[in-house]
Amino acid sequence: MRKISWLLATLLICAPTLGLAAGAIDGGSKQAINWAAIGMFIGFVSLTLAITYWASKRTVSAADFYSAGGGITAGQNGLAIAGDYMSAASFLGISGLVYTSGYDGLIYSVGWLVGWPIVTFLIAEQLRNLGKFTFADVASFRLGQTRIRILASCGSLVTVAFYLIAQMVGAGKLIQLLFGLEYWMAVVLVGGLMMIYVTFGGMKATTWVQIIKAVLLLSGATFMAGAVLYKYGFSPEALFAKATEVHPKKTAIMEPGSLISNPLSAISLGLALMFGTAGLPHILMRFFTVKDAQAARKSVFYATGFIGYFYILTFIIGFGAITLVSTDLAFLDAGILEKTKSGIAAIKGGSNMAAIHLADAVGGNLFLGFISAVAFATILAVVSGLALAGASSISHDIYAMVIKGGNANEQDEVRVSKIATLFLGLLAIVLGIIFENQNVAFMVGLAFAIAASCNFPVLVMSIFWKGLTTRGALIGGFLGLISAVVGVILSPAVWEVTLGFAKGSAPVRLDNPALFSMALAFVGIWLFSILDRSARAAVDRDGFDAQFVRSQTGIGAAGATAH
Repeated sequence: MRKISWLLATLLICAPTLGLAAGAIDGGSKQAINWAAIGMFIGFVSLTLAITYWASKRTVSAADFYSAGGGITAGQNGLAIAGDYMSAASFLGISGLVYTSGYDGLIYSVGWLVGWPIVTFLIAEQLRNLGKFTFADVASFRLGQTRIRILASCGSLVTVAFYLIAQMVGAGKLIQLLFGLEYWMAVVLVGGLMMIYVTFGGMKATTWVQIIKAVLLLSGATFMAGAVLYKYGFSPEALFAKATEVHPKKTAIMEPGSLISNPLSAISLGLALMFGTAGLPHILMRFFTVKDAQAARKSVFYATGFIGYFYILTFIIGFGAITLVSTDLAFLDAGILEKTKSGIAAIKGGSNMAAIHLADAVGGNLFLGFISAVAFATILAVVSGLALAGASSISHDIYAMVIKGGNANEQDEVRVSKIATLFLGLLAIVLGIIFENQNVAFMVGLAFAIAASCNFPVLVMSIFWKGLTTRGALIGGFLGLISAVVGVILSPAVWEVTLGFAKGSAPVRLDNPALFSMALAFVGIWLFSILDRSARAAVDRDGFDAQFVRSQTGIGAAGATAH
């Protein structure tokens, strides 16, 4: 019966793609079928469904479902973290920002990369020593379980929701462009696959999908960047000179300020990107999949290397798209550039598709098919990790620990997690359709702002500050979360661009609120903790020493060894 279900799932996913591969994109015109892309796309989907089937046979406990039983090696986890982190925002979004804004597009990649030393030295080892399945295990280690888990779950779910939007937009645009599907159909397709992977395979399937995707993405991006440099005699200077010649902004694309000119906005965005990394639930969850804290630390080391190398490639890819796609008149006839527009604005699918069109320019139809399949794999791996993190927060933190008081049956907990996955999948589909026209890197930046304003302050203060109390963490955490969400909604990017209000009417002028929401969270946590004289506060402070010893040594951590 299970095999029949898998067959039906595969047919459900592939049939619309094949049937509508030559559907209308523009004004009833048909797009030529790219059989290489379709073949690689279906090949990847089939491979990952097979992995999910294999993983489902080996997922028998809650530990298997949430953390792959702690059996992932440091090298594998490093690749999986990189696969989780090199999302649609990294591949499509950053290359698209470089394509439109040049040098300034790197602000996202630099900010994201700088966040990893923070994770290495402040979070990774302590998280593995103190937690079990989610970062709420750590935040609530010595604090009031019910209230802190509710706070952590709210922070996780809001972060996951905003992060999911970016991935769904990237996936929708990619599949729409590649197969000629309507945008909403493409979003439904990705959401359906995500629900299958997580519901049946759990963390094991998600991990191996991420590893495969990371290897494919690094290989494809390396070839693409190498091909761009080859066309300019491996001279970056020649590449940049050509880009400044053809780009509408000319030499301004080699200077800071073309994307973000307000210093306050730049600082706020930088804080969100740096500290948000240490508050992302789907990244933090990965540290529970290895056997001990030493392996967690090594995982971050490997992941940082992979991610840093990849971000260098996206810079070359963005400039390659400027010089090789926007100036090629052959693409006008092929329908890649829109005839009603000129220059870099003419690219079909918007700037998010710059890397995809560059693949066609340097490698033809076959390489376009490969990169398209890899981009889809990138999005699928990330949304699966996000859905698993969100579902785990609902089932483990809310259901098992709050509703059931820590006495939930493992089978019931996993079943709740699978139901939550279906709910998150539907939510991601709806939000992906609403936010269709946003740049994916920008949308992820908003998710980072929320993670940096709620999850990170509570997590780091719970680990390192003895004076933290449950009341302080709860009030300060919600102050950060609410101010970040309100700041995002009232910002020009959402208020004016997404919700359609008049230009200049946004109540908040900063696109990214992290500078103020982060400060509000830390001040709130500190202030309400030192003012707390309750009996619970004494218990919270007394528990710090035991927690600190365990966080630094691993003594008492499940499956961990002191070192």
